[in-house]
Amino acid sequence: MQNKEEYKNILVYIEQRDGIIQNVSLELISKAKDLAIKSNQKVFVYIPGYKIDEIHAKECFKYGADKCFISNDLLLKDYATETYTKVTTSLINKIKPESVLIGATTIGRDLAPRISARLYTGLTADCTSLDIDEETGNLLMTRPAFGGNILATIICPNHRPQMSTVRPGVMTKTIVNETKTIKIEYVNSSLTKDDLNIEIIETVKEKTQKKNIEDANILVSGGRGIGKKENVETLKNFADEIGGMLSGSRAIVDCGWIEPNHQVGQTGKTVRPEVYFACGISGAIQHIAGMEESELIIAINKNPEAPIFDVADLGIVGDVNQIIPLLSQELKSHKLKKEA
Repeated sequence: MQNKEEYKNILVYIEQRDGIIQNVSLELISKAKDLAIKSNQKVFVYIPGYKIDEIHAKECFKYGADKCFISNDLLLKDYATETYTKVTTSLINKIKPESVLIGATTIGRDLAPRISARLYTGLTADCTSLDIDEETGNLLMTRPAFGGNILATIICPNHRPQMSTVRPGVMTKTIVNETKTIKIEYVNSSLTKDDLNIEIIETVKEKTQKKNIEDANILVSGGRGIGKKENVETLKNFADEIGGMLSGSRAIVDCGWIEPNHQVGQTGKTVRPEVYFACGISGAIQHIAGMEESELIIAINKNPEAPIFDVADLGIVGDVNQIIPLLSQELKSHKLKKEA
């Protein structure tokens, strides 16, 4: 039986790729800081890798970390399941955090379940919300369930640490202090070549990096109301004209009209663009959960009673396939007038 009183503080696993800290990790530090204040704890961060230094630690402290643990090892230069699982599990056993937060990226989804298995604790994956029960200290981990039709709040009352992977984009990055004195502890990884159960011969990167919809300032999002697959091209052209990206609801992803990595919603991605065009989207709660934090929401729908208008800052009632070409034409006329 675990002595839960031995466990204290919140640990955020910091994912870096080629020395660049991923946004989701900084988002998690900000959220961990909020949780730590509620529960009178501290926020620790752990960065395994190669050539990780004070610059990386400063970035974490800017968003609310209280202490940074770093493992520098040539064997950690490239992500490998076994080596990263071993070093992270070892640190957790050493510092005994009450909660461990990891980004639900491709790496995080590979790493987190292996760590939880070695620690004999639970893991709640793909969370969209986190809170603390101040009476029990239990981490309240909320995630979509049953295809996004309900939100389930899960606890891990009998084991520590409590572990959660969290979707990128659902938490907000908040700069806490840019001048705070940083505390760094370098941790010996104790890795040997025997720990490498795979050999990375070559890393091949895409020549053209696709921008993620989570990083877009403007999104033009289509729903079933656009009618047919051919109309997706009209939305894409409009998005290109205004410097945005194309995205969509689950309905058109299921139809095969756009790629799954462009889906917005509980079962897709959570976005916070400056401008979000909801085109032919009715506004199911599962979709709204993924975009309601957008700064400006413009909804176009021919049904004046569509729920999307309840969250929209600006609503246009009409056929999206007529309105989008008109908007494109108006934008072109405006550009010509400015150039004249």
